[in-house]
Amino acid sequence: MGVVDLTIALYYVYDLLNDSVIWDVGHQCYTHKLLTGRFSKFYTLRQFNGISGFPKRTESDYDCFGTGHSSTSISAALGFAKARDLKQRENNVIAVIGDGALSGGMALEALNNAGQLQTNITVILNDNEMSISKNVGALATHLSKLRAQPLYRIVENKAKNVIENIPMGGKALSRTAEGILHGVTHLIGSKTGIIFEEMGFTYLGPIDGHDIDLLIEIFENSKNISGPLLIHTLTTKGKGYEYAEDKPRMFHGTPPFEVSNGIFEKVNDGITFTQAFSDSLVEIAEKDERVVGITAAMPDGTGMTNFAEKFPDRFFDVGIAEQHAMTFAAGLAASDMKPVVAIYSTFLQRAYDQIVHDICLQKLPIVFAIDRAGLVGDDGPTHHGAFDLSLLRHIPNIVVSAPSTAKELSKMLHLAFASDLPFSLRYPRGAEMKEVTEFDVSDADESISIGKARLLADGDDLCIAGIGSTVGICLRAAEKLKEYGISASVIDARFVKPLDKELILGQAQKCKRLLMVEENAIQGGFGSAVLEMISCSGLGDIATRIIGIPDEFVQQGSQDVIRKLCDLHEDSIVEIATNLWFKDRL
Repeated sequence: MGVVDLTIALYYVYDLLNDSVIWDVGHQCYTHKLLTGRFSKFYTLRQFNGISGFPKRTESDYDCFGTGHSSTSISAALGFAKARDLKQRENNVIAVIGDGALSGGMALEALNNAGQLQTNITVILNDNEMSISKNVGALATHLSKLRAQPLYRIVENKAKNVIENIPMGGKALSRTAEGILHGVTHLIGSKTGIIFEEMGFTYLGPIDGHDIDLLIEIFENSKNISGPLLIHTLTTKGKGYEYAEDKPRMFHGTPPFEVSNGIFEKVNDGITFTQAFSDSLVEIAEKDERVVGITAAMPDGTGMTNFAEKFPDRFFDVGIAEQHAMTFAAGLAASDMKPVVAIYSTFLQRAYDQIVHDICLQKLPIVFAIDRAGLVGDDGPTHHGAFDLSLLRHIPNIVVSAPSTAKELSKMLHLAFASDLPFSLRYPRGAEMKEVTEFDVSDADESISIGKARLLADGDDLCIAGIGSTVGICLRAAEKLKEYGISASVIDARFVKPLDKELILGQAQKCKRLLMVEENAIQGGFGSAVLEMISCSGLGDIATRIIGIPDEFVQQGSQDVIRKLCDLHEDSIVEIATNLWFKDRL
């Protein structure tokens, strides 16, 4: 909501059929969608078969680049700008990026490259965290308006040329004069601007991001500025809705709530995986002062807020910098600390190299608490945690696990901190998962060992091996299979690496039919690991099937709907299991 005025001014000035506007992350793009032909469909936002919550090239010609993860807009915009130059065109290219996304290393890399290339590109910094006094704001606004005007730019450039052409020391004088100019500029305006000027950008700002007339004037005049330009706007997060303005973090991404009072609907009263992680982490940290927590700008979503409040000196929010988070954790672990990195599965992808080289290669004991693993729902394909099992399980020296219940997560977290290896735990978004991740088994006193699965039901006709969030579904499917006279074993695999060879192969040999179920990409995931184990063991008489996320990017929708699309539902498991059983008997 804080970007509404900025978007209106931007689209008043620029020609969207010719110019390219790239929105970073995508959370800023709702006004953009309303103004570009999707007003009548806006009620379907983030719903199944509805419009995406992020820019999406296949959705509209006005979505020139898809963005879901942050800090990518400047890199993409620079690519658009250089393509324009090579094609000898003259359209404008604009990247809109938030101050949080600007903390990402990729954004800084792009700024550095843009300053070097000196092509025409405009970066609009949507800054909703900083504040500025009225006096400084007025002076900065006046200065920005002045610097954006063509006459000022002509005079400034001519003065620079005259100084540079002085026979002795002209260039040195020019640099000195330019430095004095910048010093005065940013003494009056924003010290932030010095950084961008030194990187080769012309800096305008900070200016009021809610003053549409001012924004239009700045945008119109800034078209005359050649080279990289950064326009720094100050906005209010949640502008126009008092509850969001008062609690911007809470309203950053929300479940349904009552608009009149800002009260959120209670989704369920069960404990989520995230809550179980939060509670268990605090319990462990109270007994071991070496435990430290790290997150990349997601303290609330990953359940780290409670830890941060109780142990502020041992909590680190590194901003949108997943790669740094991993290597920072590696440094802590190499110094005999016990770090846990709480991160969404989809963001873990951004730090893969650091996990391989900086952590696993050195066998550093770091715990990866991988939240939102599997199909997350309405955020859609950019945020589904579909690949972490496939990404991690082939790396040497790492333990890859997936608890099936919140209670099991607590036990496995204790096990992870006791391990001397990198240890990953992946678990699903909890709000819609209560129905399939709360099941009653007599395991109150059961201990967990690395690489050991558990047998939840014993049968003779078919074995169903589930991992993580799918185990409860497998149990329910096994109950329904009894109606068809099929006796099914159910294994809670618990670990993808190392696998429990004895239990899984034992049940597979007994039943001769093995069905693997996972909420991960089928390619390279849990099922693939089991097939590799069967192959290496020389067993060729076992009929197998894998149920998981297919080889496609799954659209947004409620978790229940999209799980059914991927056959991750008890009825689908029953149908596939029944076909496997009958086909093998023919």
